[in-house]
Amino acid sequence: MRYWETAHTLADQPPVEQDYAQIWRSAHKIVYSRTLETVSSARTRIERDFDPEAIRQMKAQVKREISVGGPDLAAQALEAGLVDELHLFVAPIMVGGGKRSLPLNVRLELELLDERRFEGGVVHLHYSIRT
Repeated sequence: MRYWETAHTLADQPPVEQDYAQIWRSAHKIVYSRTLETVSSARTRIERDFDPEAIRQMKAQVKREISVGGPDLAAQALEAGLVDELHLFVAPIMVGGGKRSLPLNVRLELELLDERRFEGGVVHLHYSIRT
């Protein structure tokens, strides 16, 4: 993800990439890792373990949205009941293996808020999680 630190400096960047690079640079980021020793991007810190209670406190204190990336971290956040909305991007590719995009043994009632189709067959599904 370090790419986004300097993406805005590259020539002929599409506006959507320029916008995302600005969002990335302004965001405070937490990397959950037991092996990384140092961070390589601004506004980033390392945490060794995912602590659901710390995230609950963060959600209560911040006025901005909190985003979660990566299937393992997202699964932990879903299992802990920390996720309010879910954005799924479905790509028309079958790989037959790899990491699951959703955790096992978690049942959530979802309400479809929006859907969007992209060129090439990718579909974005935006859900709220009913509580």
